[in-house]
Amino acid sequence: MKNVTLKAIAFTVLSALAMSCSSDDELLVESQPAAQSAVSKEALKVKTYKIRYGLLSKSGTKILSGNYDVGSFIATDTATGVAYDTYYSGGFQSLPQYYEGIPAGTYVFSAMQGQGGWVGYGSVSAVVSDTQVDADGYVTVYIPISWEE
Repeated sequence: MKNVTLKAIAFTVLSALAMSCSSDDELLVESQPAAQSAVSKEALKVKTYKIRYGLLSKSGTKILSGNYDVGSFIATDTATGVAYDTYYSGGFQSLPQYYEGIPAGTYVFSAMQGQGGWVGYGSVSAVVSDTQVDADGYVTVYIPISWEE
């Protein structure tokens, strides 16, 4: 009799516990460690920068308008190797192009050839930080044109 009574009480307690949660999500949220939440909040606090891409002609003229045979602009973090790509499926793109969300650091900026293959691009190394932000709120990077047909 005691065994049956204990089973009935255990079943009642477990049923009440299960019914007090409206979904599995509540159980998961309540069981997450506080350290994980702190790390997530810190990750959200990383300051990022807006990049504005232009081109530098072979004669040294800075270009921020027009259409060019650019497949993509790429910023590669020299410390981590993480690449930030503006990929727009190749072809001609209008300038300037933008990328939002690059953290501070040293980067190698480059451009990929577009689908026409009419222009080749070099690369430039630059630091992204508060001191490089211009009056418009961007870090403007000019990718050199190496050759063009």
